[in-house]
Amino acid sequence: MLTHLVAAIGVLGLLTIEPGPDMAVVTRRALVARPGDALRTVGGIATGLLLWGALTVAGLAAVLAASPTAYLAVRLLGAGYLVLLGAQALRQHRPAAPTTSTRTAPAGSPWRTGLVSNVLNPKIAVFYTGLLPTPAPPGLPATWAMTLLVLLHTTLTLGWLGSYVLLLTKAGPVLHKPQVRRALGRTTGVALIGLGLVVATAAG
Repeated sequence: MLTHLVAAIGVLGLLTIEPGPDMAVVTRRALVARPGDALRTVGGIATGLLLWGALTVAGLAAVLAASPTAYLAVRLLGAGYLVLLGAQALRQHRPAAPTTSTRTAPAGSPWRTGLVSNVLNPKIAVFYTGLLPTPAPPGLPATWAMTLLVLLHTTLTLGWLGSYVLLLTKAGPVLHKPQVRRALGRTTGVALIGLGLVVATAAG
């Protein structure tokens, strides 16, 4: 069982550190808001994982993963949300923006932003129902094994993205220079739009 658990942590760790929408959303919030806002965004993302986990244990995520129509609807909603966040970042960091060091936080609750971006990512449903059962410890009932893996994934996500926010905070004196902040903000905006297009056009 211990071997399976270590293997599961390895698989979940690779999934967690892979750059994607979650990291881009957190980067956007960290660049123009207080560290606390970015950490609340991380909390929203973790809540989204717990929600997907609950749906998976209940069997509902499998229905979504198996339904092309439902999967497409959630995928397009998620893609549209990422593009919207990217467009907002580009507008906020457009070249004509003031060159002062004043930061204006993105509109909306940071926790809700993280939650929505994660909930509208149907890839999580596919991963939880398709790949996640593979490294599940065989000595546990299926429901308990899946619950354990979801909690591990959520914990790894909190640790990874939380550390990432702290790293960005440590680099604050450099990142908060107007020119650097605008460049990173525009890069993040383009990345979010690019991720949205990838999500929208990816094969189911």
